[in-house]
Amino acid sequence: MQIREICQQMEAWAPLAWQESYDNAGLLVGDSSAEVKGVLISLDCTEEVVDEAIKKGCNLIISHHPIVFSGLKRITGANYVERTVIKAIQHHIALYASHTNLDHAPKGVSYHLASKLGITGQVMKPMRDALKALQYYVPASHEQVLRDALHAAGAGNIGEYSSCSFTQEGLGRFQPSSEANPHTGSAGVLSEVNEVKVEMIFPTHLSGQILTALKAAHPYEEVAYSIHSLDNSWQEVGSGYVGTLEKTLFPEEFIAFAKKRLGLQTLKHTALPSGPISKVAVCGGAGSFLIKEAVKQGCDAYITADIKYHEFFDAENQCLIIDVGHYESEVMIIDAIHDYLSKKISNFAVLKSETNTNPVRFA
Repeated sequence: MQIREICQQMEAWAPLAWQESYDNAGLLVGDSSAEVKGVLISLDCTEEVVDEAIKKGCNLIISHHPIVFSGLKRITGANYVERTVIKAIQHHIALYASHTNLDHAPKGVSYHLASKLGITGQVMKPMRDALKALQYYVPASHEQVLRDALHAAGAGNIGEYSSCSFTQEGLGRFQPSSEANPHTGSAGVLSEVNEVKVEMIFPTHLSGQILTALKAAHPYEEVAYSIHSLDNSWQEVGSGYVGTLEKTLFPEEFIAFAKKRLGLQTLKHTALPSGPISKVAVCGGAGSFLIKEAVKQGCDAYITADIKYHEFFDAENQCLIIDVGHYESEVMIIDAIHDYLSKKISNFAVLKSETNTNPVRFA
């Protein structure tokens, strides 16, 4: 199996199109055509993680955080980023990152943080502008074949439902020119054909392959179709996760519960509320941008990381805000990536890194 095939498996879960504009997810270092000997999963990619990959015979490291985030103007070993890249190249180790695209993906980072806390619910802020609608016309005799081809290309999937579409019968008319090569009818003659109009949605990032499948499977020389952008939010894709606890807890109990479930010795939080904690939102990594959303949705508590001093005021005592630390809010994604790839791959090792890459220590 080649490295590009592992990348494709990761991007089937978390397409690169879902990453934020500032991000740098994807294959960062290495030859995509190289054969994979072993995969090492880590939250961060550091020199120590590369050393671990060398020791364990892995030539692909998949990390959540990209080692190359902003552009490198030179690679001289002047800092840990450059040294990590140099060491990886010297030992023919490829580096791949699945970052904000995996934050947004179904059952991504925030979902797994919520799962650690026993929270059941849904995406907190669904993604917009990620879906399009396709309408096309096809002879009734070819409807099934074309629908199957488009479903195979990724169209018509809505949440836990696949092969979704709507069909309307009608009468199509066209007159081929003398230069045309019609599948049905004759040049210069107005033809009428029993056709159907079919509608289905598809992810925006699959536009290219959807159109390729449409034109390849359609019997007509000229395909009549239209594509519309949708304002619909994608309920399974987006930022954060919100839901309810397995049981309601008093604030002091909830703090102790969160520390135990996440393996924490300490955390930061706002003043404890007087009422119980039931509805909870979470966001792995730096999630202060969702504080007001948590308040808006009536959450009793919001767990995330990297909250600045003044941002703790943003909840205005309407929601308990908890900062558990960046590493601590995302480290569970290592298990998730490992489990996902282990189910997809069976002919070589997929290993979890034993290196603790958390740069923060508490005295």
